[in-house]
Amino acid sequence: MNELADLYRGVAVHATADNEHRAALQLLTLVMLADDHIDDVEVDVVREISAEWRGDDFPFEDYLRPAIEESRRAIEHGRTAEYLDEIDSTISSRVLRSALFSAARDVAGANEAVSPEEGTILAEVAVRFG
Repeated sequence: MNELADLYRGVAVHATADNEHRAALQLLTLVMLADDHIDDVEVDVVREISAEWRGDDFPFEDYLRPAIEESRRAIEHGRTAEYLDEIDSTISSRVLRSALFSAARDVAGANEAVSPEEGTILAEVAVRFG
């Protein structure tokens, strides 16, 4: 059962679901980029998580590239905490919030090595979403 699809079934909340999913992808790409590279295994995990949340017909690639670019800028400019605050303020769905820490942990551990940078971001995510 796709819990988020059920939660966002009405047209009136479609934009909210879209914004929240974009923010969730931003968070997951932030975790993925924390060790300064993009691992194909991590991208596959993010793709699978995205499909679970929004279904297979979701245009994942259209959302992934902007999320990567925004996450990369946040890391390069040393503003990951502020970026996480922005993401946190965008996501109001309790279902999505409760799934995010677990999803972030899955992404960080996808390549079987959690870097110190990823660990720091996971700690921040745990405070907000865990």
